Amino acid sequence: MASRLPTERSSSGQIDAFLKQAARVPALSQVKGRLIFAIDATMSRQPTWDRAAHIQSDMFEVAQSIGGLGVQLVYFRGQGEFQSSEWTTNPASLAARMSGVTCRAGFTQLHRVLEHAAAEARKTKIGALVYIGDAFEENADAVAGAAGKLALLGVPAFMFHEGDDPRAAEMFRTVARITKGVYARFDMSAARQLRDLLRAAAVYATGGRTALRDYGNRMGGDVLRLAKSMDGEK
Repeated sequence: MASRLPTERSSSGQIDAFLKQAARVPALSQVKGRLIFAIDATMSRQPTWDRAAHIQSDMFEVAQSIGGLGVQLVYFRGQGEFQSSEWTTNPASLAARMSGVTCRAGFTQLHRVLEHAAAEARKTKIGALVYIGDAFEENADAVAGAAGKLALLGVPAFMFHEGDDPRAAEMFRTVARITKGVYARFDMSAARQLRDLLRAAAVYATGGRTALRDYGNRMGGDVLRLAKSMDGEK
């Protein structure tokens, strides 16, 4: 039986472009930092999800000059659905994964995110956990306990809070404090603010406090405030 071959062939230009793109994407074993990128994907979160999918490539870009970054996407939605992706060093791959997800009504699962991050950190070094959310609907003591486990593994949580829900603010601050991470509020109408926060987290995951401090001094604004928070400054 004859094999079925493609009826069209890629041009030499298309092949060259593909090879150049592939050459720019480092292997996971070659990157210096790893970051877990966790997002609340319950119903109210679709605008934030779409914005994060659009700007996540900035994390890879800013980390490239200081050793490169591997990212794992984690999200929850619906009635207990919890997903984690493969690790990737390719922003296009992560964007494609995110573009196929729609937000669904459900409850928050921060406890599960923290437990998952701890499990990953037991397998390999994780530079940081980034969490983006706007609400909190769980047992505070259980979440604090999970944060404690993550702290013992040396993984700081960057807790990025959209909006002004007071219960979420209190819990996110607690997780950041326990893990020696940082809490920051952002306004989704200011796209640059979230972009700057994600870049700062990527710099820390790749280069640690020194790299973040240097980056904050160059960038100023929210990035500098975040860097000072990581150093315990007001």
